Amino acid sequence: MPFLLLIEDDDAIRTGLELGLSRQGHRVVSAATGEDGLRLLKEQRPDLIVLDVMLPGIDGFEVCRRIRRTDQLPIILLTARSDDIDVVVGLESGADDYVIKPVQPRVLDARIRAVLRRGERDSTDSAAFGAIVIDRNAMTVTKDGQDLQLTPTELRLLLELSRRPGQALSRQQLLRLVWEHDYLGDSRLVDACVQRLRAKIEDVPSSPTLIRTVRGVGYRLDTPQ
Repeated sequence: MPFLLLIEDDDAIRTGLELGLSRQGHRVVSAATGEDGLRLLKEQRPDLIVLDVMLPGIDGFEVCRRIRRTDQLPIILLTARSDDIDVVVGLESGADDYVIKPVQPRVLDARIRAVLRRGERDSTDSAAFGAIVIDRNAMTVTKDGQDLQLTPTELRLLLELSRRPGQALSRQQLLRLVWEHDYLGDSRLVDACVQRLRAKIEDVPSSPTLIRTVRGVGYRLDTPQ
């Protein structure tokens, strides 16, 4: 039974999602403010966080940033608007996915389960790309022998790219493989995740040698020469 932390200030929405997600087979603990959510996170260990963007006190973006300083738990943002700025800021803050309100519990449940599947074990081999070593059985990534802290989404993206070294994958392909939906308007999910992943695996993120941009297509993973 997946254990969720729901941070949502609207009483009606919070109650409705708690009830709906419980019916979908989740165990849910909730908070009405970002401060209370962060306190609960210290006391309990959820499998995933569902986080509203517009919160009293510290907003969802800042909550996401604070979590990402120490933890790689999956985070799904709830946003009342589809504004590019809101979505991009949320993804750059470290969110794995986002859902626009009003949202049906079944839709949110599908997104939650898709995110949680990204952390499941893969095949039993490993691959090396320069100083980066990917262990698909242990689901770990190291750089120069040191463990890298990746979110499940960042890890899944790297795994999918590593299965096809040197091959360009379109944003739509990556959306389908990693996020399990392929609405092209969500390509910002891919771009934001690539940006975060580069910051962790590249020696110079602004001049990547591993995850290359293929103009007009998407991205590919190269082995350093």
